[in-house]
Amino acid sequence: MILYTVSCTVGKLTKLFEAIGGNPKGVRFVDACKAAEALGFVHKGGSGSHRAFARPGEPMLLNFQNRDGCVPPYQAHQLIAMIEKYGDDQ
Repeated sequence: MILYTVSCTVGKLTKLFEAIGGNPKGVRFVDACKAAEALGFVHKGGSGSHRAFARPGEPMLLNFQNRDGCVPPYQAHQLIAMIEKYGDDQ
């Protein structure tokens, strides 16, 4: 299991969220994982090129697939919805 450590200042986190929202077709896999953890999601598993994240109290899971270093746009849009929902908590 791979664990990601989120060590971002508020400014860097804001820039990360803005970059994800501004270019859903170019979200890097590692950035998606960092953003999910910054939003309170916890890595729940995944094998190979997939990672799954869950947040207590949130019924929706975030699943990311590493496709040449980026996540598919539909997964980026799911992450953006969670940024819009929980981003102000950070």
